[in-house]
Amino acid sequence: MRDSALLFIHCLTSMHPGTGTVLGVVDLPVQRERHTQWPTVPGSSLKGVLRAACASRAGRQDEQVLSAFGPETAAASEHAGALSVSDARLLAFPVRSLKGVFAWTTCSSVLSRLERDLGVVGGPPLQKIPNVAENEAATIPNSPLGIDGRALLEEFDFGLAEEPLASAVSGWVASQAVDDSGTKERIRSHTAILHDNDFTHFVRHSTEVTARVGLDYQRKTVRKGALFYEESLPPETLFYAIVTAEDSRRHGHGESGQGLIAWLRGKLGRTLQIGGGESVGKGICAVRLVASEDWGV
Repeated sequence: MRDSALLFIHCLTSMHPGTGTVLGVVDLPVQRERHTQWPTVPGSSLKGVLRAACASRAGRQDEQVLSAFGPETAAASEHAGALSVSDARLLAFPVRSLKGVFAWTTCSSVLSRLERDLGVVGGPPLQKIPNVAENEAATIPNSPLGIDGRALLEEFDFGLAEEPLASAVSGWVASQAVDDSGTKERIRSHTAILHDNDFTHFVRHSTEVTARVGLDYQRKTVRKGALFYEESLPPETLFYAIVTAEDSRRHGHGESGQGLIAWLRGKLGRTLQIGGGESVGKGICAVRLVASEDWGV
């Protein structure tokens, strides 16, 4: 029987889901959706990370690894894997705040897409999504981000709209996307829903860009051609991806889609390393797989 789940991804360190394409002065930009320019993690990369994590715990030739993800490349024609993994979609983006340290920002377009995707996986709908004007931030009443009715995010001044619907949205995200109790409470209190244009500005221009160098250890200078600029997503960024499981296509193995989702949850663990820069601590993410039984459907 076919089953679906949402995989929530919470960046604990900076993440670099790279494109390998130079854009302007940034040598190594992050992957972005073509039509929105919002950061994303390609489904092919994410599925490879999931396979590696499960195989490390169960063994590369484990029967369910092969049923879920398919055989190795040399035997790929034997059958397809039963798991499908979408691109990871942006859910909330952290932005520096003059008060409250930082805010998790999102927008109505992100939330509308999440609500549509919840319909795909059979999850509970969100409450009505707030309609936010430009240069306004919808937050919970008495938000810790507020200063005399304003919110100062990066260098921009936003009018603070205390919105009960924002409380419902931030409460839903906190309850579903993370396990850590401290993070749950902070998401509930520090989420700001922005206009689509304001949110898109932040996700385009508020990422981290750092210079990376390779040194000549004798001369203590940068080796020729070894200076480059790398873009990363900041810690605390939230993503989600749709994971769908069909019944096993492997001959002689009849695992159901629901059984494979349950198996994936058991083998997934609490953290994954996603994207480049593993050796310098990038891409360490807390993950949470939420399936139909968690929503009582």
